[in-house]
Amino acid sequence: MKRVVLLSAVTATILSAGGDILPVEPSVTAPASADFWGQIGFFYQAEDFDNANIKGVSNPDFGDKINNWFNATLVLGVDKQLGGGFGFGAEVAGWTDFGLDIGDRALFASSARLIADWTDQTSAEVSQAYLTFVAGNTAIKAGRQALPKAISPWAWSDRTAGVIDISYDGVVLANTDLQDTTLVAAWIDQGVVDSYFGSNDVSDDAGLFMLAIMNKSIENTTLSASAYYVPSNNFTQKEDSWSIWASSEGNYGGVDAGAQFVYVDGDVAGYDATYAASVKLGSRWGDFDANMVAGYINDGDYSMLTAGSGIGTSAFWTYNGDFGGEIVDDNVWSVGVGAGYRMPVGKIFGNIGYWDADDNARFDTAYDAIAGYKFSLAGVDSKIEYRYLKKEGTVKGDKERQRVRVEAYYKF
Repeated sequence: MKRVVLLSAVTATILSAGGDILPVEPSVTAPASADFWGQIGFFYQAEDFDNANIKGVSNPDFGDKINNWFNATLVLGVDKQLGGGFGFGAEVAGWTDFGLDIGDRALFASSARLIADWTDQTSAEVSQAYLTFVAGNTAIKAGRQALPKAISPWAWSDRTAGVIDISYDGVVLANTDLQDTTLVAAWIDQGVVDSYFGSNDVSDDAGLFMLAIMNKSIENTTLSASAYYVPSNNFTQKEDSWSIWASSEGNYGGVDAGAQFVYVDGDVAGYDATYAASVKLGSRWGDFDANMVAGYINDGDYSMLTAGSGIGTSAFWTYNGDFGGEIVDDNVWSVGVGAGYRMPVGKIFGNIGYWDADDNARFDTAYDAIAGYKFSLAGVDSKIEYRYLKKEGTVKGDKERQRVRVEAYYKF
């Protein structure tokens, strides 16, 4: 796949970001004609969850279709430079289960589709459609678009089975006039499926406002900060809310190190501010790598997910892909360690995590483990994972969840 450099690598990422389906650093030369790209994907997950009640079935067995997810996906995109600094891009995504009797739990739904339900096993959407304009060191992107986690951690676009979870209708402006610095301003009206931050029908175009800065003037270090303001609306909060995310990441003598801070507050009566902090370390020795992350989330009431909505994927570093990045009103300490080993074909990896919460929280302690193998053969990137989570001291006693996930993607 090829992509277009519009400004610096960071600004190009902002303008073309759509999750991990595409490389963040595009090719240096802008194509004269349209640049088409795409991905075919496959996602299967079987689950076993204590005390679960799914479609009226209590504690379904591991591997039962009522407890399985299955979808094949197709994502197609195009970027084109029109000349005079103007360009456009679009992305469409479709998914289906082919009518196979494999899994009853749908990855996608026509409304609030981040919450898995049993609708729209076969459907499609326009996940991106935007215009770009570049003048000197300033770039503008307007329309439906994906936002990158690096610059917008409180409202960003992850992918499930290759399909963007949340795209945003709005305008993003990026500038690189200052040396080693990228400045970003954004106004986001609403999400692709639901009116996340307001619309004419919901809250008179309340929207979301963001200012962000990323600086690399310190050798081997990236400093970033993002500030958000969300006027009251009918989806996230009934009153105004705001948030600040800040982080520092770098490599020092072969050791990756970083620190992160999050603050979320607002005007909701009776709500306490949420704040969280985390640190991480990691390094590599030949084909072996290891990392550690530790964090704290206080017992605040505001969500760190998708502008306070409580849905989406967390950008907090303790999040393991299923758990740990959004624990509201629980006052939780956590630590996790992970490791990986690169083999002639692919890489094996794993991590374990531990969470400790207050006695009055929704659980006392939690443990998780992930083990997997990812590899690429004949241009197909594949991953097999086993995920385990145990919560102790919940209102229903100890609860265990196991998941087996298989994913495969072919990019073109």
